[in-house]
Amino acid sequence: MSDFLDRWQAFRDAREARLRDQHGYLSITALHWLTDEPQRLDGVPGAWWQEGDAVRVRLSPGESLGLDGADLGSGVHTLGAVPEEGRTVTFGDAVAEVADRDGRAILRPRHPDSPLLASYRGTPCYAPDEAWALPGRFEPCAGDGTGATGEVRGEVVVEHAGAEHRLLAWSSGDERLWILFRDATSGVTTYPASRQVLVDPPAADGSVLLDLNRAINMPCAYTDHVTCPLPPAANTLPFAVEAGERMPEQVLAGA
Repeated sequence: MSDFLDRWQAFRDAREARLRDQHGYLSITALHWLTDEPQRLDGVPGAWWQEGDAVRVRLSPGESLGLDGADLGSGVHTLGAVPEEGRTVTFGDAVAEVADRDGRAILRPRHPDSPLLASYRGTPCYAPDEAWALPGRFEPCAGDGTGATGEVRGEVVVEHAGAEHRLLAWSSGDERLWILFRDATSGVTTYPASRQVLVDPPAADGSVLLDLNRAINMPCAYTDHVTCPLPPAANTLPFAVEAGERMPEQVLAGA
């Protein structure tokens, strides 16, 4: 097997392991939007509410949660202002994620015995093809680059079939570039809303490699219990990217 295929297989193995993780997004059993009134929610102990920027929970006698290594017992506890990437509380073999979405707090329980996780049958992919590893260049944007989905870093520019194509790229949380895109397969063989791909940090001369064999589905392709951004119109490629992940089995089967 070639080095390219070895690397692709290692990528796929790691991706499937993340999807099958007992606390991954396939284990989410509900998406709750907190209000300013305490409410008991399916799948997690306590009564939860949002007060200003802070999230609070009231635990009854016999209920407990773990937070940052501490055990929370009965009474009212304040988690404070939660970030977009969320904070995690634990209970038994489950966890719950509390996160901010444009000023509103959400709570998502994650259970290892989630029916969706139990029924997951794998994600089909196009056969790996080195021709879809497109060399390109990165052009950083001017200004602060703030956009609806986060900080826009610039554009990744590639050529395909003799034409130049530009894709907006965002910060990924590390030095890599994060790209959301649609193409002519969207809604046909790939998930309609979008796919995503990470690009390794640009070289000193700005060169990058856009490996579309590593295009993967957004979490919303698998579950309704998530919130996913949509790509801008500029990130719609006018050709079929027959590389990367296809529609998940649940979507293809109409589950």
